[in-house]
Amino acid sequence: MLNTDKMMEYIGPVQEDLNQFSAKLSDHLRGDSPLISSIARHLLKSRGKRIRPVFLFLTSRAGDNFTEFSVDASLAIELIHTATLLHDDVVDESELRRGQQTVNAQWTNLISVLMGDYLFAKAFRIMVESDSIELMRSISRATERVAVGELRQIEETGNFDLSEEEYINIIADKTASLFNVSCETGPILNNRNDRDRKKFASFGEKVGIAFQIADDLLDYVGDSDITGKQPGIDVMTGQMTLPLIYSLKKASQSSRKEIIGIIKNSKEESFEKVYNFVSETGGIDYAYRKANELGQQGLDEIISVRNSVYFERLENMVNFTTARVS
Repeated sequence: MLNTDKMMEYIGPVQEDLNQFSAKLSDHLRGDSPLISSIARHLLKSRGKRIRPVFLFLTSRAGDNFTEFSVDASLAIELIHTATLLHDDVVDESELRRGQQTVNAQWTNLISVLMGDYLFAKAFRIMVESDSIELMRSISRATERVAVGELRQIEETGNFDLSEEEYINIIADKTASLFNVSCETGPILNNRNDRDRKKFASFGEKVGIAFQIADDLLDYVGDSDITGKQPGIDVMTGQMTLPLIYSLKKASQSSRKEIIGIIKNSKEESFEKVYNFVSETGGIDYAYRKANELGQQGLDEIISVRNSVYFERLENMVNFTTARVS
């Protein structure tokens, strides 16, 4: 299980930035209607680890790119992320997220979708106030990529021939795009050159992919009391992630056929067989190695800012997010 006390230590240098973020988030979600206020309170109760704002603040501080609009930019990106989760929960028919009822479960699918739309609108309203066309362009493009990634993931459900490269492209769009723009925000707001923008964006992209690989591993090794869902839900509904992709590629034709048949039959008790297959053929270990490798490649992109406490904390955060086991 991840040590959340350690995470609190890692985010220490940007704790004041996060405090401002939390205060502004509460302000933005207060008020427009009693229903919105009620849903907002529900969302704020189940707040996650604020990974994207943490990376935005640490990269901005590390590159001496923190500006008066950095907190607002982080807010816009986090609202977009939250909106996508509200829509995801409807698509997946999820009843729990982070251990509490989803909005669609507590209210309705329609309300969850409309609340997601509301958060998207809030995010873009905040962006306009930045007066930065480049920031709006980058966040808009990242949001478009999220939608493309989600659609591609649905399109490839049950495609047991999906390659590792195709999987990486899907999660790069679905997840890494918002990490990318979070880490590029500092150089954008401080009008840095293209080289600086690209290296921080590349760092975010690689770390975001690593984060999603680690997140996908939770379907195999996660604690349901913490993740809010039983292990095997994704794989047994045909969602292709790296452990299974690797193992199917390495398996004999007969083993591959057997495992695909088990998944297509989709009985809950069959997950143990799939888990044992993926574990014995090295799929879980390979996914961990890949996540760690990508995390280190990301850090190499911004090695020029290594002589700061913010880089040290980024290093800690990369290791933290790629070692997720619950």
